[in-house]
Parts: sequence; C-alpha cells; structure tokens
Amino acid sequence: MSPRALNLSLGWLLAVLAMAAFALAGRWQLDRMHQKEAMLAAAATALAQGQPQPLLLASDPGRREAYDRAEGAGRIANATVWLDNQMREGRSGVRMYCVLFADEGVQPMLLDAGWWPLDGRRTLPEFGCPAGDAQAVRGLLAPPPSTGIVHGEPMAPSGDARWLAARLDLPALSRALKLSTGLAPRVLRLDPERKTDDAGVMLAPGERDLDILANTLTPQRHLGYAVQWFGLAIMVLVVALVLTLRKKR
Repeated sequence: MSPRALNLSLGWLLAVLAMAAFALAGRWQLDRMHQKEAMLAAAATALAQGQPQPLLLASDPGRREAYDRAEGAGRIANATVWLDNQMREGRSGVRMYCVLFADEGVQPMLLDAGWWPLDGRRTLPEFGCPAGDAQAVRGLLAPPPSTGIVHGEPMAPSGDARWLAARLDLPALSRALKLSTGLAPRVLRLDPERKTDDAGVMLAPGERDLDILANTLTPQRHLGYAVQWFGLAIMVLVVALVLTLRKKR
C-alpha cells in the first residue's frame, strides 16, 4: 500500500471513530430526553389522580421510581436536612427536608418542604422542621433527587439537629439519623397550594413546587445537545469526503 493510500485509510479510520463517538453521545442525549419525557408524563398522570394514595405506598420497593399523589398524617422528627446547591429561577439556595414518621407507615420518609435562598455568606436559614408536631400532609410521592457524581461525605452536621447534605444518600442519611428501619425509597413533595396542615400549623414557609426536573436538564435541552452531537458527526463526514476528493485530484 502506497503512503498516500495508507494516510487516506488512517484518516478515514479516525473519521469513523469520531463519527461513532459523536453519534453515541447524540443517542445518549436522545435516550435521556425520552426518559425525562416519561418522567414528566408519569408525574402529570399522578397529579391528575382523583383519590390520593396512603403514605404507606412510599415504602413499596416496586414503585421506587413511580409517582403517586398521596396524603396522610404523622409526627415530625427532630432533624432538618438542607440539600445544598439547589437552583431556582437562577438563584442559588438549599432545599429543606424533614423526616416524617407516618401513622400508617413502616418506615420514616422524607418530606420536601421547599426551597430557601442563601445569602452571600451562605448562612443556613434559622427555620427548622417542627419537631414533635402532628402533621397532616399531602403532595406527590416521587423518587429522591439523583445523587449525581458528587464525591466526598454526603452530609455534615450543622448543629442543633441540622444537617447540610451534598446529595440525598438515603442509606447514609438513615445511619446519620440513627433510623433502624431506614428511610422509605420515595420522598413526599409537599403540595405548594397547602401551606398549613388541618390544624393551621405552618409546615414550612419555604418556596415549594412540584418541579421534578429541578437542577437538571429538560427534555428540550437534551434534544438540543443531541442535535449538536449529530451535527458534529455529519461535519466530520463532510470534511473527510472533501479531503478525500482533494487528494484524489
């Protein structure tokens, strides 16, 4: 094989490898788009349910990735967990989680009690979970936020039964709070329209929502990235064809 043919073959090999890598990246983005579209559809279906489900359903391991409207009552534990690095409308803050011992549950469960902004000194809010109070709660049972790729300790004590968490690692959180039965695999996202329980007790004055894709990419963003990756694959093909034609001439 002549040096020119060898260079041409090597160039095409590199081009094919690059195109395959870009196409795989684009395919991954499309898969994530479809997954998140399915998540949004499942949450919308759950919110349209006429009859809320019991909180006991939060402990069902077969539905750990599902969504359900639920309501019930229970007692709030003496612990407040603040999940760090939570964005809302371009603002940085933390999300507040309380531990509820539901009346009909076999496992304690986390309540997503809302988002709080942080000041420049990153001072945690003074408000904490209303420990010991009986609460009637209602909201959306959902999987906890993804742990992502954050390394290091998942959480650290901040004093007065308060914890600052880098991610919601349920097993680590259960150990830190000394919960022998562990936490239920799903979290109750409190209804943003219900700021108090039936007795008028304030659950938490934080900003609440039922956005299940907070702090992550939307399906539209994944589609945009997929188009970019596929565009790069096509660009490599065009460049390889142009260079091949020039060498032949």
